[in-house]
Amino acid sequence: GMPVDPGNLLVLGHIGATPVVGAPGCARSPKENGFDWVLQRLLADIAVTSDDIAGLGVGGLLMEIPTRPQPRAVHAPKIAALLLAAGSSQRMGAPNKLIATIDGRPLVRIAAEAALGSRAASLTVVTGHKPEDVEAALAGVEAATVHNPDFAGGLSTSLRAGIANLPADADGVVVLLADMPAITAAAVDKLIAAFNPDRIVVATSEGRRGNPVLWPRRFFADLLAVSGDTGGRRIIEANREAVIEVEIGTPAALDIDTPEALRAAGGK
Repeated sequence: GMPVDPGNLLVLGHIGATPVVGAPGCARSPKENGFDWVLQRLLADIAVTSDDIAGLGVGGLLMEIPTRPQPRAVHAPKIAALLLAAGSSQRMGAPNKLIATIDGRPLVRIAAEAALGSRAASLTVVTGHKPEDVEAALAGVEAATVHNPDFAGGLSTSLRAGIANLPADADGVVVLLADMPAITAAAVDKLIAAFNPDRIVVATSEGRRGNPVLWPRRFFADLLAVSGDTGGRRIIEANREAVIEVEIGTPAALDIDTPEALRAAGGK
């Protein structure tokens, strides 16, 4: 095995004094790869030893894939928090569920304070339905507010509005939903601790995927192209090899969609 990729499957031997190269698929590639390095030496009548092959890994070729990203300069990632609070609460009936309270705090404020109490560097809130009520519930909260006039077009419209207005230096964004009252700063921090610039970090509850989701910047363009009412679900499904699951328990599963669910959670 040669510590070079492409080319790590190359096999080198001899029949008498004649070198024999077992060439992997990369031998057909026009891009430079480990096969080229070995072949150049053989054509120059330079012996290729096992030490030579091992040495090719020092400063050698390496393809970047999500499960094995290239080494990068180590720095603390700057993660923004994005709180989607634009929904019209259709299943709740007349009230705006985001200003319904649990233990005296509006749902939207619970989520916002969890984000602000975490290691997230900033908070952006997307409003839509009855924005004045949501903004009043967030009075005194340090957050940037973005209004989405197209909120009736589905979750994707709010996601696009939020991603387009994130700080330019954000390495990633943790996307929270405003109707999830069990979310905590500690839960958000577990996702941030798992941040990888090539991977999507998805919260789970007993192994079932939920929210929040932490997206690295490499997926921002994909998020800006989403449509419908599914958010980033299709992106996750299309990039299964790039997903990291982080178990956070109840905070990933509990959301409030109906009056019954609100009462069950101790709200009103």
